[in-house]
Formats: sequence, structure tokens, C-alpha cells
Amino acid sequence: MSPETLTRYVTRHPEILSGEPIIAQTRTSVRAIVSLWRLGIPPEEIVTTHLTHLTLAQVFDALSFYLDHQDDINAYIERNRTPESLVHPIVQSTLA
Repeated sequence: MSPETLTRYVTRHPEILSGEPIIAQTRTSVRAIVSLWRLGIPPEEIVTTHLTHLTLAQVFDALSFYLDHQDDINAYIERNRTPESLVHPIVQSTLA
């Protein structure tokens, strides 16, 4: 199976993360970028602090892809959410 190009930087490959949208030439999912952004982390900080192997253009392209495909990416986020029962109580108290 070959990769499917979705945008300039976003692709999917059936053998990587079960075909979830990723940044081309990486295993970084659009979901991971969106999750950081939804925590309030600006794109510039995502590339300088959290996902330093990405470029700002890749992050903005992933966010643009997300805005056009919110239902799909939100479903990936929900499927990969850690159940609250597995989160340590100390961590839960900081999130409350």
C-alpha cells in the first residue's frame, strides 16, 4: 500500500498509525498537533518546545487540515483518550 497525500504536508499510510492522518515523512499524527493546540499551546511553541522535528508550515497545515476535518480528527482524539480510571489521582487533581 502506498501513502495517500491529503495536503502539502499531511498524508496517510495504512501501515502507519492504522492510516490516521500524519505529517509526511514522520509518524507525527495530526491528532498530536491538534491536542497540543487545544491545550492552548501556540503553533510557534509546538515547534520550538514540543515537536521540534516539525516546521511551522507543517503545524499550520495540520491545523488547517483539522479545521476542514474536525469530526474525523476529533474521533481519533476520542479513541486515543486515556480513561479517567487510569489517570493517577495527583494528575487528576491538577486537571480539575
